[in-house]
Amino acid sequence: MMRIGELARLTATPVDTIRHYEREGLLAAPPRTDAGYRVYGPLDAERLHFIRRCRSLDMNLVEVRALLALRGGGHDVAAHALLDEHIGHVSARIAALQELERELLALRARCKGDEPACAILEGLAEPGAELPPKSHVGHNH
Repeated sequence: MMRIGELARLTATPVDTIRHYEREGLLAAPPRTDAGYRVYGPLDAERLHFIRRCRSLDMNLVEVRALLALRGGGHDVAAHALLDEHIGHVSARIAALQELERELLALRARCKGDEPACAILEGLAEPGAELPPKSHVGHNH
């Protein structure tokens, strides 16, 4: 058994993140010692590692929760469907970021570097300039 600080070190997870996952129901509330300290076991560390791996793949908490529910139950079809949907979100974000890159490169190309007035600043101030969709700056799934 280990306390939260030990679990944090073992899994390279900030204590606040562990508490957040508990509040979100991704980690079960652990038993406590008489002094009120949370105590965790190897299964908690394994579950936290699973959660962290999902998050490193940019899965949101809803997706992580769904995968946790499927774990160990032979639900390959559901897991495949969830992963395929996530891949679709990632592909859409990549396309949005590529469009953003094209817009930025076009804006940068407006200024050759030897002009007295920078066309980049003028281009940003143009009233007809499009505002990028929110998909450029994060994921919306």
